Amino acid sequence: MGSGDTETEEAARGICILFVDDDPNQREVYQRRLERQGYQVDLAKSADSAVARLREDRPHVIVLDIAMPGRDGLSALQEILDIDPSVPVIIHTAYPSYAENFLSWAADAYIEKSSDIEPLVWAIETAVRNLTH
Repeated sequence: MGSGDTETEEAARGICILFVDDDPNQREVYQRRLERQGYQVDLAKSADSAVARLREDRPHVIVLDIAMPGRDGLSALQEILDIDPSVPVIIHTAYPSYAENFLSWAADAYIEKSSDIEPLVWAIETAVRNLTH
């Protein structure tokens, strides 16, 4: 493990991420990978459950999928920002076309799903840094 990994784990300690995705395999894979980075990860399987979780307990960062059955992530993003505009939201989707939707511009970052977790971790680290400044 390099020193950069240790620094990431130190920065991640105590940071709670609400990871929202309708795909159980995606939730499990990303939960494991983010927990290895040192983050605490709470899972939600739908936009509605993410909003309900936010009302119960504020996470430090929300990672939000867009294309989900029922209510989509962009609709949830609007409500999340109405509830607590200070919570950073990172859109995490397989569809680059949503980046053109003006609703997605309200998110703190827009990350396309990939086997490379580094862009997502970088966006989370940036969001957390911005919270502390």
